[in-house]
Amino acid sequence: MTEHRPPHPRIPAALISLGLALIGCPGPRQPGPVSPTRVTHTVVPAPVSIRANQGEPFRLDSMTSIVTTNVAEVARTGQMLAALLRPATGFPIPVITDTTRPGAIALRLNTSATGEAYELSVTRDSIRISGTASGIFRGVQTLRQLMPPSIESDMRVNGPWVVPAVTIVDQPRFAWRGSMLDVARHFFTVDEVKQFIDLLALYKLNVLHLHLADDQGWRIEIKSRPRLAELGGVTQVGGGPGGFYTQAEYADIVRYAQERYIAIVPEIDMPGHTNAALVAHPELSCSRVPPALYTRTEVGWSAFCPNKEETYALIDDVIRELAALTPGRYIHIGGDEVEVLTHEDYIKFVERVQDIVVRHGKEVVGWEEIGKARLRPTTLAQLWKSDSAVLALRSGAKLIMSPAPKAYLDMKYTPTTELGLTWAAIIEVSDVYNWDPATYQAGVTESNIVGVEGPIWSETLRNITAVQYLAVPRLPALAEVGWTPQSARAWDDFRVRIAAHAPRWNYLGVNYYRSPQVPW
Repeated sequence: MTEHRPPHPRIPAALISLGLALIGCPGPRQPGPVSPTRVTHTVVPAPVSIRANQGEPFRLDSMTSIVTTNVAEVARTGQMLAALLRPATGFPIPVITDTTRPGAIALRLNTSATGEAYELSVTRDSIRISGTASGIFRGVQTLRQLMPPSIESDMRVNGPWVVPAVTIVDQPRFAWRGSMLDVARHFFTVDEVKQFIDLLALYKLNVLHLHLADDQGWRIEIKSRPRLAELGGVTQVGGGPGGFYTQAEYADIVRYAQERYIAIVPEIDMPGHTNAALVAHPELSCSRVPPALYTRTEVGWSAFCPNKEETYALIDDVIRELAALTPGRYIHIGGDEVEVLTHEDYIKFVERVQDIVVRHGKEVVGWEEIGKARLRPTTLAQLWKSDSAVLALRSGAKLIMSPAPKAYLDMKYTPTTELGLTWAAIIEVSDVYNWDPATYQAGVTESNIVGVEGPIWSETLRNITAVQYLAVPRLPALAEVGWTPQSARAWDDFRVRIAAHAPRWNYLGVNYYRSPQVPW
């Protein structure tokens, strides 16, 4: 099966050493504004600025410590870094607040930094990461990638543990950089979702959009409406047990993501894609087909009835509980592929649900079709098919760019790829990388865009190994689209850098596609 990648040759040692080497003359085309002394590296996404420092690299040893402030968030990041470094090195790596200790990795808040900006400086004697709390966490991911891939090992590995002497100044291009995981068509356990969050964190992505409800399954406990999960969560595409998250399990996912500076955006797709909810509450149906458990994949035939007050009472209960469970700013209301309602009924529904979300203290995200309605300027529309997204701009709303031919990571790599679909496109790694969100859609400029997101629909994906296969290496490619300045990106450079990540994925147990476009 495609999910189970066969053994393959190890990446050449020369390519692995790219992450450690400092080259004083121009090599392959380098990303980003750089100093006259160029640095060959394998960091993904590519930093805005990287330059070589004078002197020898930093070497971790038994005396290395991590120095943090007393700020809880920074101290937590320090503990996470120590937990990463200890197994492979065998070093104690204490986390302390003693700024005089030599050989330290220091994490420091910079009160003048904003967003996710950070600066990382490596010399022979120390490593310094400064920035906002989230920026420090992003800088730690860069440090992680500057180290040998074997740092990811759960068992002790012989060093040396060397970090090249560099200074990196970095910040993201877009504020929203994420992926969507469809847990409705096939259900994924809490541990599987956490594995996916770990992958997002490694590549500085900061949004996990969870598609929690669709025709095939309702995946979140709503205490005031228990039948939604109890009756609507019992199956999935192709049959099988389905499942749902209790509120405690959902809170655990949210907390795990928060610690990695990733916002959970829950989606309850409506007014269409609602069959699982209507199994529990058939009195709210305006569908052509009576609600019944559904395990196929056709779309467009189910809908909440927009002319019943009971519909909005249920939605109010759902949004109220989701809002209380979700510390992030946004709730996604879906809005796509509604074929059984009139235009007028659809508009009425979107506008009323938008008000419900706002009343519960959140802002709305919806698929691009919601642009047909009157939106608040704080609402976000998610472009996917590119035929109605610009309508959202009339209201001052902004866009998340997820064009299906570029960003739908559940599409096949090639016509013969065992997993995935083909309705949007055949999407190789270069297709995900080689586009500019600011020029992709006529009438949409960079000022209209909050960021990019790579949806992973799960019609053909039954476990997290399958998800990883379709996500990697395309998700890191999309991460660079969202993080690195457009002028600093080059496919020929990226394909070499991402090749060096294969040994890291092997240590992490991440399944991936060995694209022929990448020089493994």
